This record gives sequence, structure tokens and C-alpha cells, in this order.
Amino acid sequence: MIDQGKLRSPGWQRIVTELTADAPDDRVFLMRLLAVVSQASGAKQGVLWAVPAADGDDAQAAAEPRGLLVWPSANPEQPPSAPAEGQIELELDTKTAARTAGHRGKIEVFGTENDSQFYDAQSTGFLIAAPIGAAGGATRQVVTLLLDGRSPQAMQTTLAVVELIVGYVHGHGARQTLRRTQAAAQALDLATKLIGSVNTSTSFKGATMQMCNDLSRQLGADRVALGWTKGLDAGGEGGAVKTVAISDTENIDRRLAMVKQLEDAMDECLDQEQPIVYPPPPERSGADGAEGDVLLAQAVTHAHKALGAADARLKLVSIPMRVDEDVVGVLTIETAADKGIDLAGVELLQSACDLLAPVLRLRRTADRHTGLRAYDDTVKAAGWLVGAKHTVWKLGGLAVMAVAIGVTFVQVPYRVEAPVILEAQNRRFVSAPFEGIIASVTENLKEGDEVSAGQVLARLDTSEMELQRLSAIAKRAEAEKDADRALSERDTAAFKQVEQQIAQAQAQIDLYDHLIAKAVITSPIDGRILAGDLSQRVGSSVTLGDGLYEIAPLDQLTIVARVQDRDISLVTEGMTGDLATKAYPDRRSPMTVDRVVPLASPEDGTNAFEVRATLDDPPAWMRPGMEGLAKFDTGKRTLLDIGTRRIRDTLRLRLWW
Repeated sequence: MIDQGKLRSPGWQRIVTELTADAPDDRVFLMRLLAVVSQASGAKQGVLWAVPAADGDDAQAAAEPRGLLVWPSANPEQPPSAPAEGQIELELDTKTAARTAGHRGKIEVFGTENDSQFYDAQSTGFLIAAPIGAAGGATRQVVTLLLDGRSPQAMQTTLAVVELIVGYVHGHGARQTLRRTQAAAQALDLATKLIGSVNTSTSFKGATMQMCNDLSRQLGADRVALGWTKGLDAGGEGGAVKTVAISDTENIDRRLAMVKQLEDAMDECLDQEQPIVYPPPPERSGADGAEGDVLLAQAVTHAHKALGAADARLKLVSIPMRVDEDVVGVLTIETAADKGIDLAGVELLQSACDLLAPVLRLRRTADRHTGLRAYDDTVKAAGWLVGAKHTVWKLGGLAVMAVAIGVTFVQVPYRVEAPVILEAQNRRFVSAPFEGIIASVTENLKEGDEVSAGQVLARLDTSEMELQRLSAIAKRAEAEKDADRALSERDTAAFKQVEQQIAQAQAQIDLYDHLIAKAVITSPIDGRILAGDLSQRVGSSVTLGDGLYEIAPLDQLTIVARVQDRDISLVTEGMTGDLATKAYPDRRSPMTVDRVVPLASPEDGTNAFEVRATLDDPPAWMRPGMEGLAKFDTGKRTLLDIGTRRIRDTLRLRLWW
């Protein structure tokens, strides 16, 4: 731990030097910051956490924090590194502290024994959780420091030191912003120079050659080549890259292996739609200042490796040239310089290419062939008729006038549309006559099969009823014997009592006979089975009223249309129309309206009336349950009347007084 009482001590000077030194990226700076704040506070361990934002006011509602860096690392000689399994001490308490501080946005202090604040003298250790950076975004970074027990005065001093050190992150952010601003200015300056050189040429080919030559001189590159994608000039999706210009090369011989390798490398960049650097940089920046980039490190570089195989010193950079969402070209730079082009240079080139690409595309469009210039010639020819100025607007005005005349005077058939569903006219439901068990089903009888009236469909188990019927017959026989005995003994009272028992037994026999006869389930009409397949339900039980079959003849179908109330006044009985189903939308079937149900019902927030119609000649392929669209013929009207009818009706209703 440094001497906190002397701000000009060597320890403080080292802190200021490390935290104000240039860092290649945020990760390197955070590694320095974690090491410095851990050492300055005398912490046993320091951890950098990524804390996701909470959805509510409760910090516990946030997702689990994730450890990014830990100090000291497994190798004390190395800077902070990603935490290994079990390396973080008091991991659960540390995560809770990081989550709380990240959610509240201020430094928090916790005791490591009883979760008390640091003023509690019973705590022998402390956890300091300090959020770094500005709030906002999906995550926030928090540094946690595990400290030994110390006095309240010492903790106050430690907190001041921690708060001072983590404040250096704002200076790093300002430097990064300044660096990006400078890079943007450099990109704008480079793009301005290149655009100026491009504009001195009268053709696309000359402009690209001038650009490659100027860029080669400014970068000190060995070779700069530009490839243009095929198909995008005419608004297509683009294809392979074709080399259009190479620095210091007047004519390009496409038979050369070098040109083919160049185009392969450009295609590789086009496919990935991102810059490619070869040799690729590391994924992460090192503490020694080596720059890293995950996307560039993971890019596929097979074609670039083949292009640079001729010279081991050769370094390659390919930059996609974008216009909006399209990659219209690829710029490939080759250099044998020791330093090559760093990542900042790649960003500079990408920004410059994004500014230069629209200019080159405009120049390419100007060089298009005769077929694509037909539009310009048409506009010029029309200028002879309507005038040379504002020709397109005048042609548009004439077109609007012609359309207005057409919609005002041309009459066309007006049809009211409505969704429809087909229903069977004579539909019958076969249900279970009593509670029982399905004993058997007619073999090979399934949905869609035709049945005739009286055909046996299924049978219910009647064995129990038959036994009960035999029992009732036995009771009746016994009661008849008792009646004979009462008659022989001339016991009138006993005879009347036995006579009632005989009637009761006979009623039970008649009931069982009726139920046994009902156990044979038959079809009530001729038709086709629409629903009901009992082949897999043999042996299962049914209750009274359970639906077993739905039967209907398919040659008698009814169209049920749902017409909105704003259109129902146009639909009358006897009106004709056409029907198209979703199953066969290309087939039209004529129909006639039979009845308009006078009661509306709500449907999808609006009222709709039910209109029933019949098909004039129902096709054999139509089935009940099919849905489609019906159009009712309401006569001829002008296009203006058709287009404004609903608007006029709405205004009449709104402005009515």
C-alpha cells in the first residue's frame, strides 16, 4: 500500500503516470486501473465485474454479475487476467456487493462477516464495491476490493483513495473520444483529397486509377487495387468482384495469376462484409501496447494468405466500400513496410472509403450503357411535348388528370366482399343412447366414408343389460306363481300386490328390450361421415349424449357469409355472386342469395350479418367446413363512387346533426 498522506510521493507519481498513459483500448486501461486501485488500497484481492442492469428498483432483480478480471492473477508477474474457477475469494458476497453498487451507482462498503457497514467495529474485513464509468446501457462495470479489518479513520482514507483513482476512468473516456474525433477528421481529410482527385477524371475508369495512385503515394504502399461488384449498378444484389484499377497499371490482364489472386482476396472480403488484415492481429490488446481486435482476428484470410505467399514481408489490408447497406466494391492495399497499417489506419481507411464509395458509384452510373440511358432519352423526348423544364412533374400531372377522368366516368361492376364458410344443409349428429361401453365398430368405417340410412355403425355392450333382463324375467315368473297361489287361496289382497310386482317386472323387461335395441347404432340418413372414428375406441366407455358421429349429404351445401353492417344494405335476397375457396382460389362458383338473417352479431370489433346462399352448381370437391371469400354483385358504379363510398358514409354519420 502506498503512502496515502503524501500526494507527491513516488507511489502517487507512478499511479498518475500509469492511469494517464495512452492505452490502446478499454481493456488495457481497465487492467491498469484494477491493478493500481488494488495496490493503492492495500486490498488482498481486486475483481472487475460486469453487472447487467436491473429491470426494477430492486438490485436483486438484476442478472448474475460476471467476473472480467482479477488481481493478483495466477502469475504474480503478469497483469490482471480473467478469473479462474474458485479464484475469487468470498465469491457470493462479492457478487452481491458488485450487483448492489452497480444498481445504485455509488460506492458501497460491506463487512465480510455480518454484512454490516464499515463503521461496525465487529467486522474484521471489508468489501468495497465501486462502480466505474457513466450509468446507462445494458451493463455497468464495478470494481470490488477485499480488505483486511482496519479502523474507521483508515477506511475513510481508503475510500477517498479508491474514489479518486476510479475517477481516472473519465479521463480515459475523454482521451478515447478525442482519439475518435481526430480519426474522423483524418478520415474526412483523406476522403476529401481522394474525392478531389476523383473529380478531375471524366470517366469511372480514370477516377479509380487516379484514386489508387494517390492512395498508394499517401500510404507508401507497394500496390493498391480496387474491385467493383457486378450487378449493383443496375440495382441487383451484386456478385463477384471484378478488378477495375491497380496503382501504376494502365491495362489489367485478367489472365495473370496475380489478378486472379487479387479478386479472390476481394471476394473473401466481400463475403464477410468487414475489413480483413493479414497477418491478422491478436484478439485482445496486450499490456505491452500491442493492438488487438476480435473481429479482425477471427476473419477468414485464406485468399489473403495465398496472395501474400510470394513475399513473407508483405502485409495486406482489404476494406469494403459501402453505400447504405450494399458493399459496392473492395479496396486492397499491399505493403512490405515493417510497421504496415495499424488498426487505427484500418479505421481511417474504412471511414474514408465510406465517404468515397457514393461518389464512385455515381461516377459508375454515369458510365452505364445505352439501355440504362433510355429513361433520360424518354424524359427529353417528352420535353418537346410539355416543355423542357419540370418535364417529369408535367408528365405526372397529365397522368393524374387521365386517372381522374377515368375514375370519374368509367363504370365497373361493384362487388361486396365477405368471408364465407360452407355448411351442410341436412346435418345429423349420432350420440350415445345411454352410458355404456363400445363393444364393436363396423369394420373399415372411417371419416369420409359414405353410409346409407339404417346402416349399422357401431354396437354398445349389452351383456349386463341382458343379465338384468333375465333377472327381471325370473322375478316376473316368480310373481306369476305367487299370483296363481293367491287366486287358488282366494286371497284378493295378496293377488293385487303380486299383480303390481308382475307389472313392475314387465316394465323392467320392456326397458331392457328398448335399451338393447338402442345399443345398435345406425345411420339416420344417407350421407358421408364428417366426423367420428371409433375404430380406436373399442372397449372405451361413453356417457349419455356423447357425440359419436356427424353425418351429412355432401350434395346439399349452404354458404354462410358474414357481411359487415356497412355493406349489408347492398345485399338483397335473389342477388347473385361468386365464391372462391381457400382450397382452390383460382376456381369460381356462382351462387344465389337465399336469405339475409336480420340479426347482427359482433365479430372482430364490428357488427356482421349472416347471409345464406346456395351454389347454382356445387362442385364435387367442395366439403363442409371449407372457408373462402364471396363477392356479391351489386351493379355497376364509377371508380370514384366505389373509392369514396365508405368515406362519404362515414362523413354523413359524423357530420349528422
